[in-house]
Amino acid sequence: MNQLGQLIDRLCPDGVEYKPLWKVTVWDKKFNSVDNKKQEKIIRYTYLLASDLKKMAVKNGNVKLLSTGADYGYTTEEIAGKDISDGEIVAIPWGGIAYIQYYKGKFLTSDNRIATSVDKNVLDNKFLYYFMLNRVDEIQSYYRGSGIKHPDMAKILEMRIPLPPPPVQREIVRILDNFTELTAELTAELTARKKQYEYYRDLLLLLNNDTNLGERKNSEIEWTKLNVIAKYSDSKIEAINVDKKSYVGVDNLLPNRAGKTISNYVPVEGRLSYFKSGDILIGNIRPYLKKIWFATHQGGTNGDVLVIQVRDSEKVLPRYLFHILSTDNFFFYNVQNSRGAKMPRGNKSSIMDYSIAVPKTTEVQQQIVNILDRFDALCNDITIGLPAEIEARQKQYEYYRDKLLSFKPTNKKSSKD
Repeated sequence: MNQLGQLIDRLCPDGVEYKPLWKVTVWDKKFNSVDNKKQEKIIRYTYLLASDLKKMAVKNGNVKLLSTGADYGYTTEEIAGKDISDGEIVAIPWGGIAYIQYYKGKFLTSDNRIATSVDKNVLDNKFLYYFMLNRVDEIQSYYRGSGIKHPDMAKILEMRIPLPPPPVQREIVRILDNFTELTAELTAELTARKKQYEYYRDLLLLLNNDTNLGERKNSEIEWTKLNVIAKYSDSKIEAINVDKKSYVGVDNLLPNRAGKTISNYVPVEGRLSYFKSGDILIGNIRPYLKKIWFATHQGGTNGDVLVIQVRDSEKVLPRYLFHILSTDNFFFYNVQNSRGAKMPRGNKSSIMDYSIAVPKTTEVQQQIVNILDRFDALCNDITIGLPAEIEARQKQYEYYRDKLLSFKPTNKKSSKD
C-alpha cells in the first residue's frame, strides 16, 4: 500500500480525470440505444450457444469457454476451429445476471457483451475489470425486462471511470490480484475439506461400500424406507398468523445446507403447510431440489417446499434424517424421479420410497450426528475456521477494492464527454 501511496503522491496528487466508458472502451457490437458517435469502432466476435460450449469442454485445453454464467472450463484449438477469438477482454452477459468476467488469451464466447480498452496506455483492461466488478450492483440495476433481463447499454457506457496514470492502475491491479489469489487458495483448501467431509459423511451414513463395515452394517443398522420413519406434514396454519421470519418459500431457502434467509414475501391469505422445530424442509421444484433446512422454529410454507416430519423421534433422530436427506445420493435420486416438463417437481411418493440405513440405537445416531455437525461447521460456518477466514478476506478485499478505485476528481472535463 505504501508503494501505491507514493505513486499517487508523485503522479496524481491533485486527483484524476474521470471519463465515460464509451470514451475509453471498444465493445463487440453497436447498440441501438447508443449514439453512433460514441461507438466509432467495434470488435466483432463469433457467438455460440451455451449448450454448444458445454459440449466442447475437455481436460487440459487452452481455449477458454466463456459462458454467461457457469464455468465450462476449456477446450482445444482443434475442437474450437474457426470460431476462436483472442484478446484481453471484460465481459458481461447479454441476458440474466450481471456476471463480470475478465480473460486474456484465446476463447470462445456465448452471448456476452465484450469490452476492451481503446488504449492500454490510458486504461488497463484488468483495471477496467475491477472497476466494473466494484460497480456490479449499479450494472445489475441497468438490466431491464419482464422475463430475461437485458442490460441497458446506453447507461452502462455512460458510467464514468477514474483514469489514474498507468503505473497507479497496475499497482492497484497487483494489490487486488493478490487478494483474489489468497482467497482462491483458501477456497481451494475449503473445497478439499468439503470433499473429505462428504466422503466421511457417506461412510458414516453407509452410503458407500467399505468392506471394513460389512459386519457392522448387518448387526447395528436397519434398512428401511423413508415413509416408514417419516411423513409429510398434514397440519395447516393460516397465512395471517405467519410473518417474514416464520414463512419459508423456495426463494429464501438456501442450497447446500446453508439454511434460509428472511423472506421478502409472505402470503396474506389462505392456508399454508405447517412446520415445527426439528422438521426438515426441502425444495420441491427444479432447480431448487438441493435446498434443505432443518427447522429451528415453527412457521408455514407453500407447495414448492416439502415438510418432512419424523414419526417417532425416540427411534430416529430428526437431525440424523436431515443429514441423510442432505446427501448427493438423495439429491440425485430426487432429480431422477422428478416429474413435469417445463418446471419438474419432486415426486412425493418416490421420495417417500427412498431407502435409508438407520442405526438401531439413537445413541449411535447421535454419535454420527455429532461428528457430522462438527464437520459441517468447519466447512460452512462463517464464524469459525476456513469459512470465517475466507469471509474476512472477502470483506477486506471488497473494502480495499472500493478504496483503491475511489479517486478525487480533477477539475478537468472534456467538452466532448
